[in-house]
Amino acid sequence: MSFVLRPYQIDAVKANVGFFRSNAKHNELQILPTGSGKSLVIANTVAELSGPTLIFQPSKEILVQNFQKYLSYGYRAGIYSASAGLKHRDRVTFATIGSVIKKKHLFSGIENIIIDECHLVNPEEGMYRDFVTAFPKAKVLGLTATPYRLASAMDGAELRFLTRTRPRIFNKVNYYVQNDVLFNAGHLAPLEYYSFNVVDRSRLEMNKSGTDFTEQSIRSYFRTVNMPQVLADKAKRILQKRKNLLVFCSLVSEAYEVAKMVPEAVVLHGETEGPVRDQMLRYFKSGKINCVVNVGVLTTGFDYPELEAVLIGRSTMSLALYYQIVGRVMRPYKYPDGAMKTGWVVDCGGNINFFGKIETMKIGFDAKGLFIITNNGRQLTNVPFTKD
Repeated sequence: MSFVLRPYQIDAVKANVGFFRSNAKHNELQILPTGSGKSLVIANTVAELSGPTLIFQPSKEILVQNFQKYLSYGYRAGIYSASAGLKHRDRVTFATIGSVIKKKHLFSGIENIIIDECHLVNPEEGMYRDFVTAFPKAKVLGLTATPYRLASAMDGAELRFLTRTRPRIFNKVNYYVQNDVLFNAGHLAPLEYYSFNVVDRSRLEMNKSGTDFTEQSIRSYFRTVNMPQVLADKAKRILQKRKNLLVFCSLVSEAYEVAKMVPEAVVLHGETEGPVRDQMLRYFKSGKINCVVNVGVLTTGFDYPELEAVLIGRSTMSLALYYQIVGRVMRPYKYPDGAMKTGWVVDCGGNINFFGKIETMKIGFDAKGLFIITNNGRQLTNVPFTKD
């Protein structure tokens, strides 16, 4: 199946191919918003390459989803992932890092490495760094919509742009697309934001690294405001006007409390068994289930354009997490009558007030010409972060 690339996708592919064909000794980063067609950019990039290529995906679900997309574009590839139940190498291989970290010898001739959702890469330690440093001759490209990581600093927590961490995996941004470009062109669904003053973030305690709130303070404070009841009431009101809803909770126990009060809602979390999870999501996408209350699962790569609303029932200091949650409802969808979907973002955790709207978030430069993220004039990265 052939696809006509959008202008920014053509430019993104050119930047990637130019990098892989160059004599550059550094690794590069490409920033593409959620819903920009990243899988299509990857496929058209790889189609222009001749050497063995490894494409890392952060989870089994995203791997299978993007592998199937890759095949639908008319290309061939293998999967090397224990969680996906396949270990087949090809010139192009989709993989999860946990399955190959101790199998480096199988990829000794690798020339090109692509890391999807590369904001998950820890530049200081971890499996990605271990694997990448073992192949110094391979060129490494990272792709993400959220090019920053929370880190502890002398003055507290700080969001650091991926090319500005010390140490760092990615040295240079080869191409980026602003969020508003896609919204203005109609490539992303228009959003409506609803923020409720349920949480006083100043009442939550930071963890030792200063990078997010402690579970204990969340559990204690949310009990004070009766967050499960608040979320259940909001969910039922939303479902009177929206056909489906994805709820994001902080705690598993809290998620079950919410689901008990919302008719036909189900709970999905990290310990949910694979077959049960797959069935839940099939039922959700088919309309048999209209509400999924999840904890730390569907924040990245869950591709469901018909999703109409997200309810944020957690407070976070992570801009990447906030962006990914909102991103679940950003994908455009046209109803049978021709009307376009408007996504609802309903927040009970103070996140909209803290980070701002996704549409106004900008990639820019500071006085030294270094990359930063801003929102309505406020610098969000590479500055000390406070919780309120």
